Amino acid sequence: MDERISDGSSVDVEVVHPGDPVADGIVRTYLAEVASRWYGRPATEAEVDQALRDEPYDDLQGASGVFLVAVEQGRAIACAGARFGAGVGLGVAELTKVFTLPEARGRGTAARLVRELEAACRRRGIGVLRLDTRAELAEACALYERLGFERVPAFTDDPYSDRWYAKRL
Repeated sequence: MDERISDGSSVDVEVVHPGDPVADGIVRTYLAEVASRWYGRPATEAEVDQALRDEPYDDLQGASGVFLVAVEQGRAIACAGARFGAGVGLGVAELTKVFTLPEARGRGTAARLVRELEAACRRRGIGVLRLDTRAELAEACALYERLGFERVPAFTDDPYSDRWYAKRL
């Protein structure tokens, strides 16, 4: 953990490097849920491993990004990251890996993580935060729209995405 961001609640937000066991654990849980929804059945470990290879997050640190984990009573309950740099575009960041454990949903944790990432982007002079997702992830789409993200034309050709959002910061 590099930094802890406290708002006085029982949930702390920590900047965590990819590869840290806390980060890897919550990301694997996230990928298992997304892959399970995609396949319509529980994803296998091999499918989660493949999803991690297809969607790496090791660049979400330092100059190329940031990865946040929400921790409650010593347990990771949510995560979100922002990717900066050449692959995204000048003045643009990509929101990625936004996830909350099912039993921790509905308490505003994901919204808090996204707001913290928006603040990190502003500090870096980034003016636009964008993301791609799928309509099937209705909870995520509703979150992004509540937070002021607007649907935009496709900016990736990711076969798993069918919705694209952006927000001016």
